[in-house]
Amino acid sequence: MKSHARVVVIGGGVVGCSVLFHLARAGWTDIVLVERDELTSGSTWHAAGGMHTINGDPNVAKLQKYTISLYKEIEELSGQATGVHLTGGVFLAATEARMDWLRNMVAKGRYLGIELEEISPREAAALMPLIDPGQFVGAIHNKEDGHLDPSGVTHAYAKAARKLGAAIERFTKVEDIVRRPDGMWRVITNKGEVVAEHVVNAGGLWAREVGRMVGLELPVLAMEHMYLITEDMPEVAAWNKKTGTEIMHAVDFDGELYLRQERGGMLMGTYEKAGKPWSERVTPWDFGHELLEPDIDRIAPSLEVGFRHFPAFQNTGIKQIINGPFTFAPDGNPLVGPVRGLPGFWAACGVMAGFSQGGGVGLALANWMMHGDPGADIFAMDVARYGDWASMAYTNAKVRENYSRRFSIRFPNEELPAARRLKTTPIYDQLAVHGAQFGAAYGLEVPLWYAPEGVRDEFSWRRSTDFEHVAAEVKAVRERVGLSEISSFAKYRVTGEGAEAWLDTLLACKLPAPGRITLAPMLKEDGKLIGDFSLANVGTDGDREWFIAGSGVAEQYHMRWFERHLPGDGSVRIEALGLNRVGLSIAGPFARDVLAKATHADVSPAAFKFMDIRHFDIGMAPCLVGRVSYTGDLGYEIWMAPEHQRHVFETLLSAGEEFGIGLFGSRALNALRLEKNYGSWAREYRPIYGPLEAGLDRFVAYSKPAEFIGKKAVAAERASGGKLRLRSFVVDAVDADVIGDEPIWHGGAVRGWVTSGGYAHHSGTSVAMGYVPKEIADESGGFEIEYLGRRHAARMQPVPLFDGNQERLRG
Repeated sequence: MKSHARVVVIGGGVVGCSVLFHLARAGWTDIVLVERDELTSGSTWHAAGGMHTINGDPNVAKLQKYTISLYKEIEELSGQATGVHLTGGVFLAATEARMDWLRNMVAKGRYLGIELEEISPREAAALMPLIDPGQFVGAIHNKEDGHLDPSGVTHAYAKAARKLGAAIERFTKVEDIVRRPDGMWRVITNKGEVVAEHVVNAGGLWAREVGRMVGLELPVLAMEHMYLITEDMPEVAAWNKKTGTEIMHAVDFDGELYLRQERGGMLMGTYEKAGKPWSERVTPWDFGHELLEPDIDRIAPSLEVGFRHFPAFQNTGIKQIINGPFTFAPDGNPLVGPVRGLPGFWAACGVMAGFSQGGGVGLALANWMMHGDPGADIFAMDVARYGDWASMAYTNAKVRENYSRRFSIRFPNEELPAARRLKTTPIYDQLAVHGAQFGAAYGLEVPLWYAPEGVRDEFSWRRSTDFEHVAAEVKAVRERVGLSEISSFAKYRVTGEGAEAWLDTLLACKLPAPGRITLAPMLKEDGKLIGDFSLANVGTDGDREWFIAGSGVAEQYHMRWFERHLPGDGSVRIEALGLNRVGLSIAGPFARDVLAKATHADVSPAAFKFMDIRHFDIGMAPCLVGRVSYTGDLGYEIWMAPEHQRHVFETLLSAGEEFGIGLFGSRALNALRLEKNYGSWAREYRPIYGPLEAGLDRFVAYSKPAEFIGKKAVAAERASGGKLRLRSFVVDAVDADVIGDEPIWHGGAVRGWVTSGGYAHHSGTSVAMGYVPKEIADESGGFEIEYLGRRHAARMQPVPLFDGNQERLRG
């Protein structure tokens, strides 16, 4: 075994072998994979081997499409058969709500290049003859689904990597990982030590144990998963003989089942409600090519549905039940990418759908390692989407929930109950008394809307029970004054002698003067957006201090970027404030009157202008107050220590009583920002868009002397005009509004996609934001947006529906 390598990949399952292959294919050959046993000795060998292009996140779906397209290449390069069977598949709906979800999948596929077709139950039964069409209301057909040989695919990756120069060490158990003072990693094994620049944790079932070697507790847990294989079935033989093809895949979402042909019989798997974790705290190192004891009683309710939906199963015997462990992250997506605070240590684990996603994970990680960027927007997979709050107990609760809901509908207005009330603000109970309906954002309970006694969300694709109450919250803001809790924003403090110079190179904006705020795009080297913030210069008496606010769900993601670019001389310090700094916001035409009653400071328009920021007391509490509001109205953001939030909240409510102050949540905020054409991180602003495309070009200081990150690339984008434009649309909606990821039609073809949408209650219309090619970005008409199986006329809205001349905002 070599003593030094550029990269050590730990784990010889499909994901580890894919990472090794992609690194080798891209030219890094001083790499080695170490596996404690034989290749495929974890979850890979007993996987059912299905592969699908469909995923709820379109960016993950693109990587799944890439994975499936890769199999021919690795088979040819390695000479190893992958056993790929592209049978196609049907996805079945037993309810109209499920059918609406499938229609959205068909629409999403139009701009992803995934060909999906809505079909009737009888058409589905004609394609997959085991279906009882009377049990379903509709289906979609996907030509790109299929199954493969898990062992063959893994060995194809491995053999292809070896041919390209990579090394593989089997029966080599990693016993410890130690970081040297020079930043290199010592990977200590039972066969010796390898010193490496990069270490990839593709440990699968043992990913937690590998993470613990470097002081990391990864949010991943294994669940027992069962599928059965039947005896040979005459219906299968008849179909094979009649058509010369295999029976295609089927996914029965409402039955929580997946099916495919297995030799002369069928394979049926289920994600049962009563899921069972495996080795909840520690994974035994001696576990390998072995299975767990089947528990048919646990999956019996799902099988009963399966036998009813697919009657031929009632007349056949069960040849084998496979029960093996698979790892999951709390939301079911993989954990991929560089780990904050551990330079050179990478995650590639929690990939339960390894044969749909393994190729994409390998590609993204190889790109990231070699070029500093994954080459795609993979935030849904990024390990940085979780912080330290994702404890073992949290992970256990969420993985159980996710497993039991793997094939369940997640409605746009549905909040899931597991692992809730993990993080709360000091006024959580007071908001609850006012009827707050909470959601969870980065582990924090946030108020979505305020419900009268006895009213709760009714989950739906269409407008629901919250509609009129969110409208009332919007009305309070636009006509009087509204108060909201904003602690879910990420907050950062930057200090030190080098802070100003560092921020000038980190951010693309012109830095604000003392006491001022600006909007601050942050770019990658390729000129694309990796963050959008508000940046405030809050230094006083010569102190250098800056306050940054941004997306709460991206706190770990952005801290990783900040720390990666910190100077090594200690001249800059950055701190994520988390719930050590909490916030409230007031907005609306009487917001200034309320603030004036709550403070002795001069908050007149002349003394406290738009985008000013000051330290002053609210009631008795010291606060940092900025004259800025995401509502697009006259408003203020007020930040304080958590011990003062209750007092500030009560002070503002009391001061606002005579002005009809009302509480509003994040759903009202979404309605308010949409009618101002305001974008948001992870929707309109993502690392695949440049600032010119995203409408943030005016905040880029192209001429400032500092060589900020991405300066040359963003200047080139400006010169070329980029490819896309973010635009807002008014949509002819009926009883439902777009939410994001719907296709935008123009001239009879799909030309773009929606990033977010909703109902703008004050303007009384449905609104969507999305990207279209720049060539049609200024067309006045001809647009349609497809959702829930229909195309709806959409009109470009270049000027914000509310306060287009910004009189209210700046007044």
